[in-house]
Amino acid sequence: MRLFMVFAIVIFAMPITGFGWAEGSNILLDPDLMCKKTRRLRGKMAEICRRDSALLKEIINGINLGFRECEFQFRNRRWNCSTLRKSMRKILMRDTRETGFVNAITAAGVTYAVTKACTLGNLVECSCDKSHSRRNGGQPQMVNAVTAVAALEKQQSVFERNSTKNPLRKGNGNRRRRLLKNIKFPEGEWEWGGCSDNVNFGFRHSRVFLDSKYRRRSDFRTLVKLHNNMAGRLAIRDSVRLECKCHGLSGSCTVKTCWLKMPSFREVGNRLREKFDGAYKVVLRNDGNSFMPESEHVKPPSKYDLVYSDDSSDFCAPNVRTGSLGTQNRECNATSLGPDSCDLLCCNRGHRHHVVSEWVNCKCVFKWCCEVTCEKCLETRDINTCL
Repeated sequence: MRLFMVFAIVIFAMPITGFGWAEGSNILLDPDLMCKKTRRLRGKMAEICRRDSALLKEIINGINLGFRECEFQFRNRRWNCSTLRKSMRKILMRDTRETGFVNAITAAGVTYAVTKACTLGNLVECSCDKSHSRRNGGQPQMVNAVTAVAALEKQQSVFERNSTKNPLRKGNGNRRRRLLKNIKFPEGEWEWGGCSDNVNFGFRHSRVFLDSKYRRRSDFRTLVKLHNNMAGRLAIRDSVRLECKCHGLSGSCTVKTCWLKMPSFREVGNRLREKFDGAYKVVLRNDGNSFMPESEHVKPPSKYDLVYSDDSSDFCAPNVRTGSLGTQNRECNATSLGPDSCDLLCCNRGHRHHVVSEWVNCKCVFKWCCEVTCEKCLETRDINTCL
């Protein structure tokens, strides 16, 4: 239930014409409720609501995936991606670096979930990306590193050229070179095969669903939001890798089949958390249509970086206005030097130590076939909580 509440917050944190929901609404959202007033929707988003409940389900799965990853990445920090007492709603009403991360991981989650659904055959309108694997009358395509790079560059060039109002058009040659640099091609010839992840399909529908209501706006908040959404998608699309499998007698590698695969979503979360730690504070340029770093001595952020415009709370004490829940009674690590240390997490207020005893499974034995039997052992554990 909490995950669907967050879905509502992420999508409708800003006013949306036609739905009549207040800014920051945390209405419990499901596909039927979200698309109830589809007569007021237009374009691709209306098509998804009216005709494609399967795609809508995967979009919601992706947003939930993003939020679960947010909880994991910040589980040991003062801000832990919590939705208690409307905290997330308050966070998303400002342009802090926390808001930037939530927007980025949400866009990445939708891209990932929709792409994975294509690979698994759960969506009728897409499947694996076979644009490289079947040519010459349907025969397998044998390639090497040079021809594979040419094929990938051509595919990405076509995708970018066909994207409506594509924000990646400027500098897309550099972006393609970065994408290809991350792929390690095997030596010699190999066959495009397997089931390549159709990342472009997931990328495109993430943009349609999360960005479409904002594309005609040019206010500062919208520029920041769309930038962070794009950074989340690029964290997946420009990190695809080549996986290969050998075929032949007795383990030989007579034929090698390779396909493109997304990184694990945990890897994506790790990368975006690093971008969160190095996020750029930006201000609006005089032209009113772009932003720049607040400090003139800082290089401009790339499309892969996260940006923000408002300073964050320190999250030490509860604050209804900013959404801070404070860190009182949070468990901390007395021996750590990281953000979960009792000094940092407890904001130097001190902590209390106590010992708890609990029964756990131990001395487990696997019995053929197929049972695991365990004994119960009493273990003690040191617990430290913030004052």
